[in-house]
Amino acid sequence: MTVTIGRRELLAALGGAAAAWPLAARGQQPRKLPTIGFLGANSPQVQARWTAAFVQRLQELGWIEGRNIAIEYRWAEGRFDRSPELVAELIRLKVDVIVTHSPSLIVAAKRATSDIPIVFAAVADPVSIGVVDSLARPGGNVTGLSNQYPDAAGKRVELVREVVPSLHQLAILANVGIATAPLEVREVEAAARKLGLEAATSGIRRAEDIEPAITALVGRAEALYVFGEPLTNTNRARIATLALGARLPTVSAFREFTEAGGLISYGSNLPDQFRRSGDYVDKILRGRKPADLPVEQPTKFELVINLKTAKALGLDVPPTLLARADEVIE
Repeated sequence: MTVTIGRRELLAALGGAAAAWPLAARGQQPRKLPTIGFLGANSPQVQARWTAAFVQRLQELGWIEGRNIAIEYRWAEGRFDRSPELVAELIRLKVDVIVTHSPSLIVAAKRATSDIPIVFAAVADPVSIGVVDSLARPGGNVTGLSNQYPDAAGKRVELVREVVPSLHQLAILANVGIATAPLEVREVEAAARKLGLEAATSGIRRAEDIEPAITALVGRAEALYVFGEPLTNTNRARIATLALGARLPTVSAFREFTEAGGLISYGSNLPDQFRRSGDYVDKILRGRKPADLPVEQPTKFELVINLKTAKALGLDVPPTLLARADEVIE
């Protein structure tokens, strides 16, 4: 039996189907993945090890990039005048949490949003820059990990004095454009005074300031304390080369600086801190509030010595110091 459908019935049927198509299409659209805005202070290459540790920890916690989590990466490359612009990009993308480090980026993120959770992987003193109320009770939308760089400043001064027992004049290469600079300078100066040393600061703000600052130290300093922050870390190989040319033993917080030719580094293990920041992100994505997650301290500190640099400077590193090192570069 043949069933004849009239024109009016056909149009009605097609109209109903057409009305259903957008609904079906909407039903097939993938749900938006939870998104992390990862804002790095350096270039991707400079902090590749730190970023990899963060991503690996997320994977261990069940968050697989591209499968059930998305990550939007932005890189300041040491140009902190771009901080507000980069943060604004992440906010426009409606990320669920921002992960960053370095005072300028953290402060810019805090100023831009009070709603999106912010996790800092490493900062010297989050209380002094005003992003948390206290370490135990952060309050607000910001929490993370302190790297205690100023607290370890005295230890770094002691270490360079061990290698250079005749040391009297210590220069400090400091990026005076960062909020925590005065705090660390005070710690270095206090440690130097205890050891009977004179300490003087050579301030920098841009990469172009580095060479003249180090060149001016020739004949005026016997060792160089290098601040551990994005500007010096991005330019670490250049600083190490210039310091070696000026016959200045160097000490810094970043092991990467020693790997690039610096003499000694002592500080928190940054890959470990970025790894632990993944735990904060996991808790926040599962419903915890940043205000309820205390700021944590470093659990791993590393002493790294570059013996090749010591030999180039004609320095004999005490065997007792070599025995205490976590790594000796030969």
